Amino acid sequence: MKPTTYTLNLRVQPIFDVVITKWLILFAMASLFFLTGCKKENDVTPVGTITANAGPDQQVQVGQAVTLDGSASVDNQGKPLSFQWNILRKPAKSTVTLGGSTTFKPTFKPDEVGEYEMELTVTSATGKSSDKVIVAASVAEPLAITASITVKTNLIDRVLNPELPDYIVTKGIDVTNELTINPGVVIAFERDVRMNVNDNGGIIIAKGTPEQKIKFVGVQKTKGYWVGMALYSGSNVNVLENVEVMHAGSRPIFSTTKSALFVSGSKAQISLKNTLFSQNDGYGIYVYEGGLLNEFSKNAFTNNTEAGLMIDAANVPKLDATSTFGGGNGRNVVEVTASAIAKNANEIVWTNFTDKTAYRINGELTVNAGWKLNPGVTLEMNRDAVIRINTDGYISAKGTTTEKVVFTGATRSAGFWRGLICYSQDSKNLLENAEVSYAGSNVIVSGKKANVAIYGTRAAMTIKNTRISGSGGYGVYVAYGASANTDLNTANTFETNAQTNVMIEK
Repeated sequence: MKPTTYTLNLRVQPIFDVVITKWLILFAMASLFFLTGCKKENDVTPVGTITANAGPDQQVQVGQAVTLDGSASVDNQGKPLSFQWNILRKPAKSTVTLGGSTTFKPTFKPDEVGEYEMELTVTSATGKSSDKVIVAASVAEPLAITASITVKTNLIDRVLNPELPDYIVTKGIDVTNELTINPGVVIAFERDVRMNVNDNGGIIIAKGTPEQKIKFVGVQKTKGYWVGMALYSGSNVNVLENVEVMHAGSRPIFSTTKSALFVSGSKAQISLKNTLFSQNDGYGIYVYEGGLLNEFSKNAFTNNTEAGLMIDAANVPKLDATSTFGGGNGRNVVEVTASAIAKNANEIVWTNFTDKTAYRINGELTVNAGWKLNPGVTLEMNRDAVIRINTDGYISAKGTTTEKVVFTGATRSAGFWRGLICYSQDSKNLLENAEVSYAGSNVIVSGKKANVAIYGTRAAMTIKNTRISGSGGYGVYVAYGASANTDLNTANTFETNAQTNVMIEK
C-alpha cells in the first residue's frame, strides 16, 4: 500500500491587512462599550426611582423667616410623595421647631447664630429617599448714628431680629431735615442721649405696621436709660404710628420734667396712632405750651413712673375712647395742666375712656366755649383746683343712671378742691345724673366755699338727679342775681356737706 501524500497550501496576508483587521475589532468593541455604558441626554431615569431634593443651602439673619423647599423631589412613576422634615443639628441654645414639617415647604425662624441642618425624607409606593440642607444664620452689626441728621434720611430695617437694634445713637442729635424710619427698625440710645426734632426743617415720619413695629429703646432695656425725644417741629406730617417708645427718662427733658416724648412750642405738632409708651421714668408724653396733637388714636401707656399723658385742655378733644392709660403707671390718669378751653363756635366734647381712665385737673380750668362731658367722664381735681365757666361758655354734663359724670377730688376727702363756679347765662348749663364731691377747700366766690357756685347777673344752671357731697362749705351756693332750677333742693341728693346743702342769696 502506497503511503498517502497530503499537500498543504499556505497563503500569507500582507502585514498591513492584519493590522487593519486588529484595529477594526478594537474600534467595534469600544463603540459597543460606549453605547451600552453611557447615558445620552434624552435617556429617562430608570423605572422605580425616587429622589429627595431639600433645596439649596441658605444664608439668613437671626429672626428672618426661612422657608425650606422640597418641591423638586420626584418619583419618576408619578406616584404621590409624602414629606417629613427633621432638624438634625442646631445651635446649642436654639429652641426652634419646624412649622409644617410634613409639607414640602416648612418654615422656621432661626433664634441663635449658627448652622441649622435639616433633613428631608420623601416616601412613596416606590420607596423613600433623603436629602439634607444647611441654613446658616448670622447677625448684622448695628450702625452707629454719631452726628445730627441734616440731610433727608431713610433708616431701613437692617437686622431682622426685632429684639436687636439696627442703629445705635451714641450722642445727642438734632434732626433738621426729613427723617423717615421704615417698619421694623429698632433704634437704641446710649446712656443719657436725647433726640431733638427741630423746627428749622426737622420732620419725623415713623410708620411701622402691626407686624413690624418701630422701636425707640435704651441700649440697656431698663427704665430711665436715655433722655427721650423732644419735638419742636411744626410740620403737619410728623407721625409716630405702630411705634414703641421705651426706657426714656434718665434726665429731665424740660426743666425738671422727665418724659419719653416732649412736644413743645406754638407750632409743634404730631400724630400718634397705635403707639406704646412704656417703662419710662417720667411721663409717656408731655405736651407743653401750644404743642398740638393732630391725631391721637389707639395708643397705650404702661409702667411709666408718672402719668402716661399730660396735656393742656386744648388737646383733650383729640383723645379717643380706645386709648388706654391704666397699665401700672405712677398715676393711671390723663393729666390736664392749668389751661383754658378757648372760645369756639363749636361745642368742645370730652370723651369717656373704655378703660374708665379719669382726667386729673391740675390748677384752674377756664371754660370759654360750650363744653360737653360725655356720660362716664370722671374729672379728678388736684388740691385747690377749680373749674370756671365764664360768660362765653357753658357746661353740659349729662350722664345716665349707670354712667354718671363725676367731679371729685384726687384725694377723696372733704374740702380737697375749690369747686365749680358758673358765671354763664347760657340755658345749656346742666348737671344731670352727675356727682360733685369733696370740693370747698378754699373760698370760691364772695367769701364762700361750695362744691358748686352759680354767681352773677342772670347766671343760671339746672342741676338734677345729682349727688352733691363732702363739701368743705355749702353744697350749692347761688348769689348775685344768679338762678337755679326751683326744685334744686328736692331733685338732688345732698350728703355730708359742712354747711347748708343749698344757700341762695339775692
